[in-house]
Order: sequence, then structure tokens, then C-alpha cells
Amino acid sequence: EVQLAESGGALVQAGGSLKLSCAASGFTGFTFDPFTVAWFRQAPGKGREGLVCVKNSNGDTYYTDSVKGRFTISRDIAKNTVYLQMNGLKPEDTGVYYCAADTLLVFRQCIIPDEMGYWGQGTQVTVGS
Repeated sequence: EVQLAESGGALVQAGGSLKLSCAASGFTGFTFDPFTVAWFRQAPGKGREGLVCVKNSNGDTYYTDSVKGRFTISRDIAKNTVYLQMNGLKPEDTGVYYCAADTLLVFRQCIIPDEMGYWGQGTQVTVGS
């Protein structure tokens, strides 16, 4: 079964940067290539918000307005790892960041939590003002 593990969360001051990693494992008889991977954020007391996605097969990306221009998603297929580079962090970016993966028929459904079947345990990002 596919397993995802996030890392890289930390406490950072407003305006700072962080790079999160999402390492995938558990592929038996198939590869990570057909999957779409997304990053979600869950702020305290709120639901999971989809932020950005990448299609592993061709590198297509989709950014929501809340992170466009500040966050960058990338992938290293050889390492089965997806990254989230976060620049210009704001206090409202605080939350638990999750990566999720699935094989989707409609790419932009990647920001809908119920469409993604595999989830990591999350990593905490705290942005101080």
C-alpha cells in the first residue's frame, strides 16, 4: 500500500521560507508515476484546504490563489518525493501540512480532500508575526 511521509515543518518568522518534503513508498508492481500529488493545509479549527497539485506523469501543476506566486511544488520521480517550497510565509499559513496522492481522472479534483485516497501524517508549520 502507498505510504506518504511529510517532513520539513518548523517555526519560522513571517516573510521566511520553508521547504517541505513528501516521500512516497510501498509501491509493489506499480510506480509513483501515475499519481497526482497534492499539498493540503489544515489551520487550527478549520478543515483541510487544498493548496497545490502536481501530476507526476507530465509535471502539470495547479495552484490555488491562496499560494500562487509564493509556493512552488516540484517532484523528483527517481526519489518518489514531492516538495513544497514556501516563500513569503504569512501567519495565516500556519497549520498542519499534509501531502496526499491518488490517480485521478480529473486533475483539478486534486484539491478536494475526498478525492485523494492516500495521506501522510502531516507536518506542523508555524509562522510567527
